[in-house]
Amino acid sequence: MTQQQSRAAREQAFALLFEMEFHADLQAVLAARDEDAESLHELALQFATLAVENLPALDEEIAKRLKPGWRLGRIPRATRALLRLALCEMLHMDDIPVGVSINEAVELAKLYGDEDAPKFVNGLLGAIARSSEQEPSSEAE
Repeated sequence: MTQQQSRAAREQAFALLFEMEFHADLQAVLAARDEDAESLHELALQFATLAVENLPALDEEIAKRLKPGWRLGRIPRATRALLRLALCEMLHMDDIPVGVSINEAVELAKLYGDEDAPKFVNGLLGAIARSSEQEPSSEAE
């Protein structure tokens, strides 16, 4: 898969996660789009499904990194969707380098977030990446 195809799949997955902010679940989002799942890139559906399956853990990890007094609901919806997508890649898709996940999230934040989104996304994901490097892996068992 080319870099351009991967970016397009990420963008579609981001859109699905963003739309979930307004619908009950992923199936409701797909139904509301009036398109069948085959028109979506296979990787986009894989990204979105994996993020949805791990949503509570992703949100918990993001919330742990917020400044005191901040809560997840305070993060703009588009930025929250980008963080969820990138963090899901970082934690659950070993074939994608962490730096690529962060960079792609920052690029999408430039397109879809407010002016502070790229810096916020980079900082939060970078902090998670640094802390993950210091923790021993529990998957080695």
